[in-house]
Formats: sequence, structure tokens, C-alpha cells
Amino acid sequence: MSLIDIHSRIAAAAETHRRSISDITLIGVSKVQPEARVASVLEQGHRIYGENRVQEAQGRWPPFLERFEGVDLHLIGPLQTNKVRAAMALFDAIHTVDRSKLARAIARVADETGACPDIFVQVNTGDEDQKAGVSVDAADALIDECRSLNLPVKGLMCIPPVGEAASLHFALLGKIARRNGLAGLSMGMSGDFEEAIAQGATHVRVGSAIFGARDYG
Repeated sequence: MSLIDIHSRIAAAAETHRRSISDITLIGVSKVQPEARVASVLEQGHRIYGENRVQEAQGRWPPFLERFEGVDLHLIGPLQTNKVRAAMALFDAIHTVDRSKLARAIARVADETGACPDIFVQVNTGDEDQKAGVSVDAADALIDECRSLNLPVKGLMCIPPVGEAASLHFALLGKIARRNGLAGLSMGMSGDFEEAIAQGATHVRVGSAIFGARDYG
């Protein structure tokens, strides 16, 4: 599948569900992808990318940022507090704020530097022990705390449990967002982004469908 194919599918889903295509951001998930594949997609004009690890992004992106203008980088993997400063220097958005300690660490650096990436609170909609994200029951409190710290909270993010209907989790995330007055919904990946668009996704995170299968070997 190609970048053009993904854009076509996003446009079709938006039309079906009476969404404006301009309200849906495609994040190309470049984690673990060979640099040649990432360069190819950059050369096609795509400018919004997601990475899972700060260290990997630090190694990959500085040369690309010198070659290509207008690139936005989104952190979509877990963030350790000792990597906050590095993450904030590189990323334009952090989708994985999931605990008070991390929010406070981001706020401290923002106060020092006078700048902060866009913030999404990650919600563990399936309450899975092995998965990052604030619990559903604690989500409102964390959102309130982020706002009290003057963080620019733009929305929520989730990764539905494998084997469960993704649409139910997307709907739940939307419900939490609405009651907190948040417009941003970062949800949907290569296998379910059209379902996410149906449920109001504003940011879809698509990797293998654009770049090809990852080789973790």
C-alpha cells in the first residue's frame, strides 16, 4: 500500500462519516523503519511522523530536519521522566502523558524554557496491566492536573486491546474527551484507522500500511 492509498482511504472514510478531511491528521509512524523508507515518504511530501522512543528519534531525525522543512514529530511511545527534556527539545507533540509525575516533569521544563509541545493524555481504555496509560477512572483527574500545570492539553490518545472491538474503545475515548471539553482524539492505526475516523479521530497513527512491515530482527 502507498501513501496515496492511505490518503484516499482517509478521504473516503471522512466522506462516509461526514467528517472534514482537514480535521484529520495522518501521522506516519516511522519507528523501527529503515531510513531509506522514511526518506522516500519525506520525498513524497509527507511531513508528520510518529516515533516511539526518544533515543531512536534523536538518532534518526536531525539530518532529515536539515534536509526537509516543515516536519512535525510526535512522540507516541512511553516517556520516562529522565527523557523529558530531550523529548521536549525534539517533538512537537507528546501523545503519551499518563501520570502525574510525568506531567509535573514536563511542566517544570516548560516553565524553564517557555515552550511546550502539544500534549495528549494517554488513556488505558482496556485497563490492561501491561499497557501504559492512565486508567479510565483516573483520566479526568489527570486532565485537570495537566491543565492546572498550564500544559497545552489538546486531546486524548488510546491503543485498544488486541482482540477486542476497537470501535468500543474509540467511542469510550471520545466520551471522556467530550466531558472534558477536548477536541483531539489520537486513535486508530493501520488496521483500524477508518473505524477511528468514524468515531471522531483527529489524529490517526499509520505505520506499516505506509512504510511496509517492520523488521524487528
